[in-house]
Formats: sequence, C-alpha cells, structure tokens
Amino acid sequence: MAQVSPSPIPNSNVANLMSTLLDRDAYLTGLLNNVVETQHLTSQHWLEEIKQRAANWVRHSILPTNRDEEWRFTDLSKLKQINFHHVKTRLIASVQTKILPEVESRLVFVNGVYAAELSAVSTLPKGILVTNLSDLPEEYTVKIPEYLAQAEGALEVFTALNTAGMQDAAIIWVSKNVIVETPIHLVYLTAGENAISLPRCLVVADTGSQVSFVEEYVTGRIPVPQEGSYFTNAVTEIWISENASVNHTRVQKESCEAFHVGKTAVTQARYSRYTCNAINSGASLGRHNLEILQTGEQTETTLNGLTMIKGEQIADMHSAIALNHPYGVCKQLQKNIVGDKAHAIFNGKVFVPKPAQQTDAVQLNRNLLLSSKARVDTKPQLEITADNVKCAHGATVSQLEDDEIFYLQSRGINENDSRNLLINAFATEIINNIPVTSLRDNLLNEVKQF
Repeated sequence: MAQVSPSPIPNSNVANLMSTLLDRDAYLTGLLNNVVETQHLTSQHWLEEIKQRAANWVRHSILPTNRDEEWRFTDLSKLKQINFHHVKTRLIASVQTKILPEVESRLVFVNGVYAAELSAVSTLPKGILVTNLSDLPEEYTVKIPEYLAQAEGALEVFTALNTAGMQDAAIIWVSKNVIVETPIHLVYLTAGENAISLPRCLVVADTGSQVSFVEEYVTGRIPVPQEGSYFTNAVTEIWISENASVNHTRVQKESCEAFHVGKTAVTQARYSRYTCNAINSGASLGRHNLEILQTGEQTETTLNGLTMIKGEQIADMHSAIALNHPYGVCKQLQKNIVGDKAHAIFNGKVFVPKPAQQTDAVQLNRNLLLSSKARVDTKPQLEITADNVKCAHGATVSQLEDDEIFYLQSRGINENDSRNLLINAFATEIINNIPVTSLRDNLLNEVKQF
C-alpha cells in the first residue's frame, strides 16, 4: 500500500510548535540553560540519558504557583525575580567551624562541585564507599544506574532540574552486613551573588547494614557578607535494603537571603529502619519535600523535624509517606518555632491502602508562635482504606503561656530567661534525637540565641 506523505509544515510553524512544547516557562528554561551549560561530570552514556530525559521534562514543565495545591502557601515570585547562574568559586574563608569532632569522614561540595582540599575521607571499614560521583570506582559504575534518579518523584520539577544540571554527587554505599560506627558528614557550601547550587546525594544501604550520616547546608563564607541571594536546589536519594538501618540528620542553615528547595526520597525494603532528624533555621524561603516509599512489610520510619524561623522567613515542610505493606510503623513529629512576621507551613500526608493491614502510624505537628504577627498553616492528613490499622494525626498552635512565665518568675527567673527556658524545652525534644553530640550542642546553643 502506498504511503501518503504528510503535508509539509512551514518552518515558522515548526519553530512555534517546538517553542510551545519545549519552553512552557521562559524563566525555568533560562534557569535550565544556565545549569546545563556548566556540567562537570565525566561523560557517560547512561548518565547523559538520565540528564537529557530530566532536561526534556523541565522544558515541558512550569514553576509551581499558588494555584497548585501543593504550593498554595509558598509564593515563588521572589525567586523568579532573580537570574541565578552557576558561579565557579573556591574562595571559602574557612571550613573549620563546620567540622564535627566525632566525624572521621567528610565530603565538602562548593556550589555543587566536590572540593577535595576541604574534604577528609579517613580509613573506613571494609565494605563502605564514601566518595563523589566523578571519582566513582569502576566496579560501582554498573550499579549506580539502578539507583541514581530512579526514586519515586524524580519528575517533580525541582528534582528534574537538579538531575538535568547535576555537576557531581556525594555517594555513600554500605555493603551487606557492614556496620559503620561513626557518622559521615556531608557539607554543602554555596557562595557567590545570585549563585545556583545543585547538591546531589545517593545513599545505598545494602542488606543488614547500618549507617549514620549528617547533611549540612550552609553559606560558603564566614562571616556571612552582604553578598545578595543564592539558590540551593538539593536532592538526596536513600535506598534501604532488607533489614538495613539508616540514621539521617539534615541541617539547613542557609543565609538569610538564600532560597532553598530540598528533596529527600527514601525507599524502604522490608524490615528496614529509617530515622530522619531535620532541622531548618536558614533561608529567606526554604522548603523540604520528604517522601517515604515502603516496598516491603514491617518497616520502621521515624521522622523528627524542627523549624526555627523569624523576621520574614518562610519555611515549608511537606512530607508524603506511602505505607503500602502490612505491619509498618511510622512516627512523625514536626515542631515549628515562629517569631516576628515569619510563616511556617506543614503539609504531611500518610497513605495507608488496603494491603497495609496492621499499620501503626502517628503524625503530629506542634507550633509555637512567639509573635502576634507570626503565621502557621498546618495540614496533617491520613488517607486510609485499610480496615485494621492504628493511626492518629493532629496539630496544635500555641503561644508562650503567661502563667508558665509567671511561675518561672516566681522561682527567681527573670522574664527573658523564662521565655528562653520554655522555648528551649520545646525544641530540645527534637534536638536530643540527633546522634552527634557536638552538632546537638551547637543546635541547642542556637536555640538559646533565637
């Protein structure tokens, strides 16, 4: 049968059609072009395919607006006013203040690029790999494609942007039955006016293994100068195999002019255990998307969060926990301390479908407002179709009680110290869960100065 050739489309119409399909958001396209042109990774076929697929998705996407339910309370209009670009810099005043004495292994990234001179990977037990993607040993290159950019939610617009412009990545790989006694420290520094940084991390905990690591996001200069805004768009993927355990501490202390959007995607196999202690106190606008996917029965998930903001800061904590199998246990406690005109947002979702019988899930958001102009929007959610579960959720919003302050004053403590004592007691419940003593002490001191 003869084939009929389609009528030719004029070149101008082709150009208009491609523009419509590939460049739906001019700002997002410009941001993509800025980060793609500065990639540093060694060219590998599988990696280039992942990046190209992510870039194509970004070109088909638009930045979220207040019309999107997931971004209803988080306005990105200020972000769109700045033309962010990659800044090549090695000018870091000091990294010494960020060193944790208990930590023997540390990877430091400056504007998303590995800084070997600031890092320190000491002798590690056999069976654990701590390195960056560019220096990945050859025997691991066949394993990485199974995990990198393969987690659920990889096509969310900021996650795809990170993948498309990925310059390097931190890799932690713990082999079967290996137990890592000391925590691993990942430090992400961003420096430079209007700089964009795309930190990436991949953690794989094989069957029966145990590991603890700390992620810290901070400004790259000490003391912090008035150098304008910057944008950190971070993605961490964690794969926990059967009967493995991961303890994850995430600290976001960006400068007061920064924008921070972070994604933590966790995949838990059966009998696995995951703990996240997330502390957020920096950035003008900060958002953390925490997504948990249960792929086997009898998993344990513990999520502890503390947000401390003031001035006109905006902090948005979104979590989505999919408990798809029976006998899962999930405990989530998110606390927010909000002062001045700051705005805290919490949106937590727990999905318990019919196969997830005998699930035990508790979600609680507690908010402490220190000012009459402070604001919080909270929305804990449980979506349950299983009929044999134990689930609860709730939220509280309160201020410092006058009678509590009066009681402390009657014991000889002045009003200011009384307020600080109550704030410290509110925050300590979360901070005390952090397994690194020096970091815990630093954060407690930060609370005292809040």
